Amino acid sequence: MKKVIGRINSVETMGLVDGPGIRYVVFCQGCQLRCLYCHNPETWDIDGKCINISPEELVNKIKRYKNYYGEDGGVTFSGGEPLLQPEFLTECLRLCKEEGINTCLDTAGVGFGDYDEILKYTDLVMLDVKAVKEEDYKKITGQPIERFFQFLSSCQKNNTKLWLRQVIVPDINDNLENIKLLKDFASKIKNVEKIELLPYKTIGVHKYKDLNIKYRLEGVKDMDENKCKELEKELLK
Repeated sequence: MKKVIGRINSVETMGLVDGPGIRYVVFCQGCQLRCLYCHNPETWDIDGKCINISPEELVNKIKRYKNYYGEDGGVTFSGGEPLLQPEFLTECLRLCKEEGINTCLDTAGVGFGDYDEILKYTDLVMLDVKAVKEEDYKKITGQPIERFFQFLSSCQKNNTKLWLRQVIVPDINDNLENIKLLKDFASKIKNVEKIELLPYKTIGVHKYKDLNIKYRLEGVKDMDENKCKELEKELLK
C-alpha cells in the first residue's frame, strides 16, 4: 500500500483565532485561488518550499498538545487549501478522531476528493465565503464559483457544523448591498452556527515583495474595524 505523504507549509501550536478554544493549526501547502487580499502567497505553489510529512508523524505532534485543548480546542487544518490533499487530510482527520481530538477545516471549499469521507471526520468547517455572485467571486479569486458550491452542498448533505466568514475590503465589498447578499445566502443554509466579518489587513504585503509577486491591492488601507463591526451588526439583525 502506497504511503500517504502530505505537504505542509508550517504549524502553529497554540492558535486562538482558528476555531473554538486553543487549536493546533496546520497550514497545508497549495492553493488554486489567487485572492486579491491573500496574506499567505507562500502557500500557493503545492511544490513550493514545504515540509513533507506522513499523517502518523503529524498526528503524533498534534497529540503532544492535547492537554492544552480543553473541552473546546483541537486541531485546525488551514492553508493554503487543505482540500487539495484529500488523502492526506482524510487520514489526518481520521487519526485525530481516534485520539478524541476535535477537528476543524478552515477552507475556501475549492479542492477535490471525496468530500463526504473528509466531512465524516470533521467537527466544524470554517468556510471562507469570498463572494456569492459569480462575477464578484471571479474578480476576487480568479476562479469560477462552481467548486465552492459543490463543497457547500456536501457540507449541507452531511449536516456539518458551519461557521461562515468573509473578509471585508475597502471599496470592494464594504457596502450594504454585499451584506444583504451574504445575509440572503446564509439564511438558506440550515447548518450555519456562526457568521463573521473579518476586516482586511495589509499584514502580508511584505511577502509579495519577497516573492517578487505584484500585490494587486497596493495602496488599499486596512479595513476600518469599527465600520466592519457595524456591517456585522447589520448582517446579524
